[in-house]
Amino acid sequence: MADTPNRPKARLPRGFADRTAADIRAVDAMLQRIRAVYERYGFEPVETPLIEFTDALGKFLPDLDRPNEGVFSFKDDDETWLSLRYDLTAPLARYVAENFDRLPKPYRSYRAGWVFRNEKPGPGRFRQFMQFDADTVGAASPAADAEMCMMMADAIEAVGLRRGQYAIKVNSRRVLDGVMELAGLSGDENASRRLTVLRAIDKFDRLGVEGVRLLLGEGRKDESGDFTKGAGLVGDQIGTIFRFVNAKAFVEGAQMVAESRAAPNGDAAPHKGMDIVGFLDMVFGKNGTAAKGIAELRTIADLVRAAGYADRVEIDPSVVRGLEYYTGAVFEAQLLFDVPNEKGENVVFGSVGGGGRYDGLVGRFRGEDVPATGFSIGVSRLASALKALAPPAEAQATGPVVVLVMDQPGLVEAQRMVGDLRRAGVTAEMYLGSAGMKAQMKYADRRNAPCVVIQGGDERAKGVVQLKDLLLGRELAGAVGDHAAYAATRPGQVEVPAENLVSEVKALLERQKAGAA
Repeated sequence: MADTPNRPKARLPRGFADRTAADIRAVDAMLQRIRAVYERYGFEPVETPLIEFTDALGKFLPDLDRPNEGVFSFKDDDETWLSLRYDLTAPLARYVAENFDRLPKPYRSYRAGWVFRNEKPGPGRFRQFMQFDADTVGAASPAADAEMCMMMADAIEAVGLRRGQYAIKVNSRRVLDGVMELAGLSGDENASRRLTVLRAIDKFDRLGVEGVRLLLGEGRKDESGDFTKGAGLVGDQIGTIFRFVNAKAFVEGAQMVAESRAAPNGDAAPHKGMDIVGFLDMVFGKNGTAAKGIAELRTIADLVRAAGYADRVEIDPSVVRGLEYYTGAVFEAQLLFDVPNEKGENVVFGSVGGGGRYDGLVGRFRGEDVPATGFSIGVSRLASALKALAPPAEAQATGPVVVLVMDQPGLVEAQRMVGDLRRAGVTAEMYLGSAGMKAQMKYADRRNAPCVVIQGGDERAKGVVQLKDLLLGRELAGAVGDHAAYAATRPGQVEVPAENLVSEVKALLERQKAGAA
C-alpha cells in the first residue's frame, strides 16, 4: 500500500518504553514479594491518581535547567494547572492532609504506580517509570527511620539478592545543613551553590576524591572534553565539605594510626574504635543544626545494631538525596556488584531506591509540620539489576492450552471443550483465526502452549480428540530422521476419549511440571 501524508508513523516518544508479557510477569512477581514484606511490617495499601493539582505537588525536583522544571503539566478546562505526578510521596502528603482526621496516626501505607519526569532521557533514564513506596506519617522518632531502612533491606532480600550484594546507606540532611553553615553556604543567596555542592557529593562514588574536589572548586573537564562548572568553593570550604563526605576514610585512617600507637599493655589509643557517628560528632557537633542530626544518626545506628541489621545498614555521609523536601535522615539502597555499561565496561550498578524524612511536606497543607518518613524502590531499575545478575532462561512462561479449529462444523465443539477446560482451572483458548492446521500449530508454538487439542471430522465421529504434547514433541523431534518419519510417528501425540479431555490435559500438565522440576 502506498504511503500517504496522513498516515501516522508507528513510534514511541523519547524516554518511554513498551513492556512485553515477560517484563510484566517478572515485575508482577517482584512486586508481590515486596508487598508481602510491607504487609508483614503492618503497612496497608493506598492508591492516589496519576494527576494532581500542580500546586499540590509543589516544586521539589532538583532540576534548574528546564523551563518546565521537570514536570508534565497542562491546564484543565477551568484554566487550573494539573500535573502528572513526578513521585508517589507528594500525592501521599496531599492524601494524608485531606483525610487527616480519619486516618490513624502514625499512618503506615504503601503504594505502587507510575511516575513521570519531563527531563532529558538517556541510557537507563526514562520519563515514565514505576516506583513502590512505603511511608510512615505521624512518627517523629528516629525509630521510624530505622524501621524504613530495615524494611528496605528485607524487601531487597525478598526479591532474591543476598547479603553482601547490597547496602542500605544512611545520612542526615540536618548534619549536611550544619556542614553547609560551617562552610559559609547558608541562606537563600547560596541556594544554587548548595545544589551544585549536593550534585558534586552525589558523584563521590563514581568520581572519587579528586573529581569531587574539582566540582566543589572551579569545575571539572570529563574524558570527552565537556566542562562542568563547579560550586566555586575555596580551600577551607572544600576541606569542611570533604571532612563530612569522606568521613569513612578519615575514621579508617584514624583507626589505623591508633592501632599503630596502641600502648604495649593493650590500653586503647585515643581514636581506636571510633565510628563514623563519633567522628561527625567530634568534627561538627558544635554546630547546633548538625548536632541534632548526629544524635538522630546515633539512635538509628543503635536500633539497627540491636535488631541485627548492622551488616546491611550503615551510616555513610556521602549519600545525598536530591529532592528538596527531605528534612532529616536520608537513605539509599545501593547494589554493590558490577554490571557492564553501554561501553562494555564493568561498573557498580548503584542505587535502586531511597528515601528519607520529610517533616514539612504534609504541613504545607495544614500550616504545621507533620513528621513523616518513607522510601521508594525504583521498580524498573531493580528489575534490570536482577536481570543483569541472573539473566532469565530463554523459556517463556507457559502459555495456554490451544484448542485447534479444523473445520466450521467443529467450531461449536471446540468452544465447548475450551469452556470445560477453563471451568476446571486450566488456562485455555480456542484458535480464532482462519488459517489451516500448519499455521495453527505455528501459532500454538509462538504462544508457548504446553499442548494442543485437535478434533477433525473423523475424531468427532469416533468421540475422541488428539492431544499433542508440544514440549515432549520438541524433545522427540530431534531423534526422528526426516519430516516423513516425523509425520508418521507424530511424537508426543495421543488419542484420548473426548469425555476424558479435562482429566487427560490436567495429567499431561502435571507430568510436564514434574519433568521441569
